[in-house]
Amino acid sequence: MTDFESALARAHAHSPFLSMALGRLPEVEALLAAGDIEGALALAKAAGAGVEDVAVALRRERLALAAVVALGDLAGAFPLSRVVGELSDFADRSLDRAIEAAIRRRVPGAESAGFCAIALGKHGAQELNYSSDIDPILLYDPDVLPRRERDDPAEAAQRVARSLMEIMSSVTAEGYVFRVDLRLRPASEVSPLALPFEAAITHYESSALAWERAAYIRARAASGDVARGQAFLDTIRPFVWRRSLDFGAIAEIGRLTTRIRDHYSAGQAIGPGYDLKRGRGGIREVEFFAQTHQLIHGGRNPALRLRGTRASLDALAEAGIIGAEDAQVMGESYDRLRTLEHRLQMVADQQTHSLPHDLGALDGVARLDGLADGATLVAELAAISDTVGRRFDALIETYAPTGAVQAVAIPDQSDPVVDAFAQRVEAWEGGHYRCLRSAEAREAFARIRPQLLRALCEAPAPERALLRWEHLLEGLPSAINVFRLLEARPGLLAVVMRVLAHAPTLADELARRSDLLDILIDRSAFDLPGSVTEIAAELALGEAGDDYQRLLDAVRLRVGEMRFALGVQLIEGQRDPLEVAAALSRVAEASIEVLGRAAIEEFRVNHGAVPESDLTILGLGRLGGAALTHASDLDLVFLFSGDHASESDGRRPLGATLYYNRLAQRVIAALSVPTAAGALYEVDTRLRPSGAQGPISVSLDSFEKYQCEDAWTWEHMALCRARAMFGSETDRAALAAIIARVLDRPRDPEKLRADVLEMRGTMAEHKPAKGPLDVKLARGGLVDIEFMVHFLQLRDHVAQTPDLGAAVQALENLGLLPQGTRRAHDLLARLLVVVRLVAPDGMFPPEASRGIVARSCGLDSWDALLDAVLDARHCVGRGWAQVFDIQLEIA
Repeated sequence: MTDFESALARAHAHSPFLSMALGRLPEVEALLAAGDIEGALALAKAAGAGVEDVAVALRRERLALAAVVALGDLAGAFPLSRVVGELSDFADRSLDRAIEAAIRRRVPGAESAGFCAIALGKHGAQELNYSSDIDPILLYDPDVLPRRERDDPAEAAQRVARSLMEIMSSVTAEGYVFRVDLRLRPASEVSPLALPFEAAITHYESSALAWERAAYIRARAASGDVARGQAFLDTIRPFVWRRSLDFGAIAEIGRLTTRIRDHYSAGQAIGPGYDLKRGRGGIREVEFFAQTHQLIHGGRNPALRLRGTRASLDALAEAGIIGAEDAQVMGESYDRLRTLEHRLQMVADQQTHSLPHDLGALDGVARLDGLADGATLVAELAAISDTVGRRFDALIETYAPTGAVQAVAIPDQSDPVVDAFAQRVEAWEGGHYRCLRSAEAREAFARIRPQLLRALCEAPAPERALLRWEHLLEGLPSAINVFRLLEARPGLLAVVMRVLAHAPTLADELARRSDLLDILIDRSAFDLPGSVTEIAAELALGEAGDDYQRLLDAVRLRVGEMRFALGVQLIEGQRDPLEVAAALSRVAEASIEVLGRAAIEEFRVNHGAVPESDLTILGLGRLGGAALTHASDLDLVFLFSGDHASESDGRRPLGATLYYNRLAQRVIAALSVPTAAGALYEVDTRLRPSGAQGPISVSLDSFEKYQCEDAWTWEHMALCRARAMFGSETDRAALAAIIARVLDRPRDPEKLRADVLEMRGTMAEHKPAKGPLDVKLARGGLVDIEFMVHFLQLRDHVAQTPDLGAAVQALENLGLLPQGTRRAHDLLARLLVVVRLVAPDGMFPPEASRGIVARSCGLDSWDALLDAVLDARHCVGRGWAQVFDIQLEIA
């Protein structure tokens, strides 16, 4: 409910500044008294119209705007978001006009180009204070900035900066526009007022401090050459939003907060003099609460890269990083603190954040806000401070190392094994590992040495864990952040040691990417990824300015994180291996969706599109059956709809067949070619029509003709596990119909049987089992199950699903396979998923790892697992005898 009569009365009674401003602006006050806030705002924004002197025009607009915004606030007509938005928009406009005027002072008539103001802090977040400084960083392009013929570009830029400062900040009879503080620029004590874009980029990529990262969370290209400013922000984005957690930066935020609290100790106690901005539980702590979480998680989740404090809190809650109640309480506290901060600043147009010491003045601030007295205001602030302060204290305690080395019981070094380990650990600091050569790294390592030694000694396979830990150290250019992470999260050491001891595949990946440890502090690390659509949406997250290469890197990084997390879930016994196999398949399918779309867009830039035609991708094998392991290739077939004689409509047109063959190569490269972020998948296209001799991509019509006229029996067997991964709904349906027609064709049972047995015999001869745990190729293993199932699917036209387990169950229900075959399939499938991580060579895993394998398969012991596997293989053998009337030799 708005009340302009009360607002005007309170403004005149308790704000000398507003009373003065309203006295100078009778037309504005009349509109406000009539309740026409939008009319008053329009009049305020036109207050400088027709004034040639930009400095005078801006000062008149600023005074009128300050009066209208304040009264809109006091009357309840403008919410806080509108108040700060209007103030921030004016800061953008005034800076823009000041830059233009400053350039034209030096070069009359020149266009404003090549000079940009990057807004930081509340200005960047569009949350500007009522009476605030602004803290821009001024950047210029020496090749574009207008200047006189003999001007040095650097000197011309400094002249523009000095003129801008004068226009904005000089106090005249008309007042001022904004106080401009340039001390947040790089190396402000020695650097010029304006820096070249390239120099600023070099600074942020090489020598910037932790607080500068936090400052750039809210950075915005606000005024001047905004396009070049945004390009600059896009370039330094990896500096701000690091995928790898920086616990040093987080600790620095904690230390900064402590220093602020100590420095402003007089403003900590709730009462007269309390500092709403810097005090415990104040504005800055709400902002740091949001920004710290953003620094931790924003590198991997672009949805968190927001500037506004309330929006950031809401996004953090939406992502499940903070609780919904915390987001609401902190957000409402922030809004109230900012509103009261504005009341303080409205009194005399001063940038103050502290309650008056004088009790009469304190009562005046309270009454300006509409409260009864200062005591009521202090009581409200006490509750807010406690609410915010407790949550911020918990945040710092959670993420920032405390400074005291945690006491850990050291294993008995009289034990020769322990003593040998201790000597190895001690020797690491001798300079062999480059990541331990700096004093800072050795200090960080010393802090975790006791925990590390205990974790190594307690690891299930200590020597193997130690060797792989050393391999990890050898690959790290810097280990400071790893050590700080493990110090802040001691429980992670035990997980790391189990990964190193049991999973060579994960250990190798961790040695290449130590930042994979970061994901394990997320509460979602042990959640299964969602649907294909949800994963694809996450992989496709990006920002304006992202290019094709950056998307490829981003997908590789995120997929690597998902695969690593799923592997850890297996090692930790958190998930059924069949769930992990299905999740790995969803991740792969989402990758195909995102990178396929990106490759198409990139390809169309030069070659356009083929009219009434689209790409379709068919997945076969374990991908088609949604049962990938960590070692699986992607078996893909590329197809296209429409007329193969058509031509694309781009500036470099191609015939449809050539178009889709080149596009398929582009998609394969997107999925398989390593980039700076690593590799993604191996892609196998040998199951395409005519195999390696055929074109990579063929039309749907050609595909159907080949399958009906030329394909071998084994190619039709492959179609039993085929599933469209990519393409329009129409083309997917058409492809499904083609496959159904092929699979439903009448067949000679005896010829089909002969073909299947010949193929299996050839495979057994040329691809024997690699070891005793190769349950895929061993007789009575998964390949034999596949051959039985596909034979029955083709012969009897039943159970036609690419899900092998579901097909086995359907055939068992029909009596075509022996009872227990589904159970045998599931055990062998679980075992395959686990051993691909623990024993990828197919041999028995080390003794210490056998319990993990057994438990993953639902068995209590290794011996019980071996017995169950043998029983499962004999069950498959009985099925083979029932289906083919042949006895399998099962060792």
